[in-house]
Amino acid sequence: MFQRFPGLRFIIPHGGGAVPYHWGRFRGLADMLGRPPLEETVRGDVFFDTCVYHQPGIDLLVKVIGVDNILFGSEMVGAVRGIDPETGHYFDDTRRYVPLRPRVGDPMRRPSSLLLVIVLGVASASATADPAARGPRINCAEVRDVDLSRATDAPVTITSATVAGDDCEVRGTIAPATTIVARLPLRGWTQRYVQTGCGGLCGSATINYGQAAGCRPVDDGEVASATTDMGHQGHNDGSWAAGNPQAQIDFAYRGVHVTAQTAKALIKAFYGKPPRYSYFTGCSDGGREALMEAQRYPGDFDGIAAGAPATNMAVQNTFHHAWTVLANKDANGNDILLADKLPLIHSAVRTACGSVIDDPRLCHFNPSTLICRTGQNPATCLSPAQATVVRKLHDGATDSRGNRLEPYLSHEWGSELEWTLFIPAAQGRTVASENFALSYLRYLAQPNNPRPSYQLTDLKLTVESFWKTVMPSSSYMAASNPDLSAFQRGGGKLILWHGWNDQHISPQSTLIYYDAVRRTVRDADSFTKLYMFPGLAHCSGGAGPDTFDVLTPLMSWVESGHQPARIIATNGARTRPVFPYPAVARYDGTGSPDDASNFFSYTPKNPVRTDARWVGQSLYASHYQTWPRVKNGKLVL
Repeated sequence: MFQRFPGLRFIIPHGGGAVPYHWGRFRGLADMLGRPPLEETVRGDVFFDTCVYHQPGIDLLVKVIGVDNILFGSEMVGAVRGIDPETGHYFDDTRRYVPLRPRVGDPMRRPSSLLLVIVLGVASASATADPAARGPRINCAEVRDVDLSRATDAPVTITSATVAGDDCEVRGTIAPATTIVARLPLRGWTQRYVQTGCGGLCGSATINYGQAAGCRPVDDGEVASATTDMGHQGHNDGSWAAGNPQAQIDFAYRGVHVTAQTAKALIKAFYGKPPRYSYFTGCSDGGREALMEAQRYPGDFDGIAAGAPATNMAVQNTFHHAWTVLANKDANGNDILLADKLPLIHSAVRTACGSVIDDPRLCHFNPSTLICRTGQNPATCLSPAQATVVRKLHDGATDSRGNRLEPYLSHEWGSELEWTLFIPAAQGRTVASENFALSYLRYLAQPNNPRPSYQLTDLKLTVESFWKTVMPSSSYMAASNPDLSAFQRGGGKLILWHGWNDQHISPQSTLIYYDAVRRTVRDADSFTKLYMFPGLAHCSGGAGPDTFDVLTPLMSWVESGHQPARIIATNGARTRPVFPYPAVARYDGTGSPDDASNFFSYTPKNPVRTDARWVGQSLYASHYQTWPRVKNGKLVL
């Protein structure tokens, strides 16, 4: 028949049923009957769809049949429409099961889109329109009576459920002390759930969508949302962790997870069905929370946006922040460099490398060029000691032998105006970096041994001290595990983003993590994108355009399969495109350089290689993570 009708294509639904299991029998029969090998005949004309509803089944289909003969298929009204209790997602959401491999579902390889519709009847590609809007099935006050006894691993108490504008605002506690705040639209809910993270050491629960400027579902109030204080309230000095091991676990990873579980249960009770798509977005510690979800709870969210993630918190809030203070002290404990010199340094960097630097690693500014010449006004130059401090702040923490105690390039050239985080305006002023470092060193570095009198001068800048300081807390606080294969298998999508001028968290940590993911997970680019924003400070602000939207491209990627391309960042009338790393925006020489339309994407032929050589480089691995528990009032690994 195929010889008579060479254009004919035959599609076997549901992955061919038992066909992949019996492929050897068919190959053997062909051999016995003197037929050509299947690879020369059937594989050119017979195709299988992905309506399997089971990840191991999809994996077997791909392994046996190969991607060239598999078509994406999805049943809008399938035989199985419920939610899998093991994953929390619909059985028939076939998009989640499809391995992210080249050419699966490539429209250029489909034999006939018309034939696909005729044979499958209800097959479809990922929808591009909003999911159907739904309204609540109970009123807001009734949410207080919802049974949440099986929502998560601990009792949930709803303390209030009140109408706030167009939402039902729900507040409650997940035992022992994790606050949850949720907002459920009273009309027009498009079956999306967005959970937001928080920064610093958290301690408060405020829904903040972050970089989502112009995201229509958010602006129109179409998404259900929630957030958490991560198990403690206030006390940004870290003292909440003293003698409270459960609070440390909740802050490390549990608080965000149990909030996701509880919020989804609330949504199901309120609307009669769980969210179809779930997203997480956060910056700073919220970025760490985002990555922790992808690493430890890969089924919680379909799409994750992780901005300026505090990936290696135990290093960042010890040696990174401590170094910025200690490197600026003279033998008497006085500050060498004061903030009035920062505009001078920044101006010199701009002269050497440009006003907004696409990739600061290509800027080779030498602070020694600012050292005062004989008779020069000291207000217009630096002393040799000040120039040395500038170099140390840029390069990062080392021991006396030059061993790097954090990734090279602690603060990028071009970010100097943001250095007021750790450079005081006057002698005797306490800078924010000192507070960040002491909060961790006193109460979190040694989980069962709070040290409220600890001072920065107690921190030894040695390799031995490094490991004693960052372990064991890195085993449960750090979100540096690059093995995101489970998140990939579940169909998850991840957008990483960071500002080159970040004064809090070095962009190098995100670049190193991104490289580690690409080395660890096959075809990582199919589910992970990185955006580096020129001139952007920590999460927002800075010399470059600092307002943009990462949620819309994330939603489009998850719901329609459209891979993110450029993101437009703005600052007033100024706009600038940012492209997936390692591509950068290049001015085309026409029109205004403040108009994003006058830039094009350029990928360097020889991109800068991130220097990942430092003492703690083994922390970007998947072999040392722990799941602590509380026993007799102590944190036990």
